[in-house]
Amino acid sequence: MTKKDDTSGRWPVWKLSVMMYPFAAGTVAINLYFIGLISHISGYAAIDPITALVWSIPLGVPAGWLFGRWARKLMDQADGHID
Repeated sequence: MTKKDDTSGRWPVWKLSVMMYPFAAGTVAINLYFIGLISHISGYAAIDPITALVWSIPLGVPAGWLFGRWARKLMDQADGHID
């Protein structure tokens, strides 16, 4: 078995995504709130913090998945699995 085929001890992307979900959802909530502030300056209705938190729950899932993929790629590069 070569080094590139050895996957023992490596966290899969889905586990990393689950671990990163609270951080990704929090980031999405902050960004939605700031988008609401910017849109208020432009004349649209402002987004209150509770609405931003509610919307960040479903929108945090794809953000967490991307965060997990990014972390897995960095971990693979550090371990020398990819160039």
